[in-house]
Amino acid sequence: MKSSLKDIENAKKRITPYINETPILTSSLLNTWLGHEIFFKAECFQKIGAFKARGACNTLAWLLERGERPDHIVANSSGNHSQAVAYAASQFKIPATIFMPNYSSQVKISATQSYGAKVVLCESRDIADEKVREAAEQDGAYWIPPYNHEQVVCGQGTAVYEALTDLQDIDAVFAPCGGGGLLSGSLIASRGLSPSTKVIGVEPLNANDAAESLRSGTIQHLNEVPDTLADGAMTMAVGNVTFEYLKQLDEFYEIEEDYLIYWTQWLTHLLKCRIEPTCAMPMEAIRRWLRTQKTKQRVLMVISGGNIDQQTTNKIWERNCLETTPSLFE
Repeated sequence: MKSSLKDIENAKKRITPYINETPILTSSLLNTWLGHEIFFKAECFQKIGAFKARGACNTLAWLLERGERPDHIVANSSGNHSQAVAYAASQFKIPATIFMPNYSSQVKISATQSYGAKVVLCESRDIADEKVREAAEQDGAYWIPPYNHEQVVCGQGTAVYEALTDLQDIDAVFAPCGGGGLLSGSLIASRGLSPSTKVIGVEPLNANDAAESLRSGTIQHLNEVPDTLADGAMTMAVGNVTFEYLKQLDEFYEIEEDYLIYWTQWLTHLLKCRIEPTCAMPMEAIRRWLRTQKTKQRVLMVISGGNIDQQTTNKIWERNCLETTPSLFE
């Protein structure tokens, strides 16, 4: 691996003044129903409401540590990364411009603007990616990508680093996969702190570029914007940095949309906090993985964010899934 546990520890020191050390939640009822212990690292309580604040703050703090203060920050994102970069730039008093596809959540667009960043809406994710590349070529500009950057990865890894510092004997860590930054950082932290702990990735079946990439051995690019409620996992392709980490994962699951809805409802109900479909998704992978285990397991899941707009909320709650109690077997 290019980055190490030491890099995660350095990132943790850099970002401590700017982020929240988020709580670890459990549900005794869910543990009873499934017969295992499940812990949730609640990044929905993070600055900007998602783990992305960690990577953005670390990257900027790392630049300043090296004596490289940009005149202007640029970034591209359909969601939480846009807010994270806007927040980080405001903390370091650097102007920021964020390029977002026009299908991005209105909540996330408005939040990005509220941190003082200029938002440029684009017709597609590919156009946003092209625009940010052009902007990054301007003198004094620095591009913070949503995942394909070692310092972004190390910042994201501090979430699992914190959790594994607090929790002992965790058998497996589960996290969602968009571009792979959170999973890559989680892998580095887990391998460094608890080498026997499995690290398992999860993405929507409808946006399964990472799974297709892992199957083929080369990075695969989605042909069109995926139809999924998991807006945090709508990336068109993983990056060359993150793909090298993803290839070292122990397992990878693809989850259907109905389960995103089911677990968003249930985790919202059981944990009493706001949860995005993207970060509810790993719970279905956990359920499927636990079916294969012969002994009681202790599992950590990263709740990656809690930013969800009314339109998505309405889709999630169109029907009531709470009548069907969670169990290992359907």
